[in-house]
Amino acid sequence: MRTPPRTPIRFYRLPAILFYLFLSSCATAPVTGRRGLHLVPDSELATMSYQEYGQVMKKSKLSTDMTKVNMVRRVGQKIATASEQLLDERGQGADIRNYKWEFNLIDDDKTVNAWCMPGGKVAVYTGLLPISQDENGLAVVMGHEVAHAIAKHGNERMSQGLLTQFGAIGLSLALAGNPGVTSNIFMQAYGVGTQVGFLLPYSRIHESEADHIGLILMAKAGYDPRGAISLWQRMNAKGGSRPPEFLSTHPAPESRIRNIESLIPEAMQYYKVQR
Repeated sequence: MRTPPRTPIRFYRLPAILFYLFLSSCATAPVTGRRGLHLVPDSELATMSYQEYGQVMKKSKLSTDMTKVNMVRRVGQKIATASEQLLDERGQGADIRNYKWEFNLIDDDKTVNAWCMPGGKVAVYTGLLPISQDENGLAVVMGHEVAHAIAKHGNERMSQGLLTQFGAIGLSLALAGNPGVTSNIFMQAYGVGTQVGFLLPYSRIHESEADHIGLILMAKAGYDPRGAISLWQRMNAKGGSRPPEFLSTHPAPESRIRNIESLIPEAMQYYKVQR
């Protein structure tokens, strides 16, 4: 007796599969409450992040100017503590409880950049310091970058890439059979292998969200969020025909500065609490 052929997956089932995938994999960003699709397990993303961060540190020349190094680590730790407090207050503390925060200053005066990988791995380039000028200016940038991490924008971007590449059905099969399938998407999302450590541009939604969350983080850390305006103005002035790397991945038009101005009153409420 012939074995009857398997019934193919009907296309009309695809919307249901996508809907289930969306519901089971959604997470909420702190402060804004926006829901995003997070398909990659945090543990897997953190493992890849630690590996790639280690490679970046090995290939980079780290600053030996301990005054500057200590400033970066001091500001970074305050922002990290503020992020943990913020998430604890919103019942989301478990989301970053296993973060292994690390802050390093890379000696590269030509590079105006900073970034934070999932799991709390942060790098700042010395070329950023003349523009940030002081701890408050540095807190603007680090608050913004840490905001990307705690809002899990990288996971969301990778999830979109995975769905685009595999589709809803193919993705479930790929992840089940090969948990390491996300590594290439990670490398694409974070620019590893082309421009090591440089994030590809985030969406406008992610950028606005990181601005919003970042202002609150720096305020909770004891830094004046009003300093964000002058920081972005200096960053824009540094632009010209060849903008710094930080602007190439973090566009900052005048409309963005106006948006930040509208968010400062909310952030100031957190700053007042710290005074």
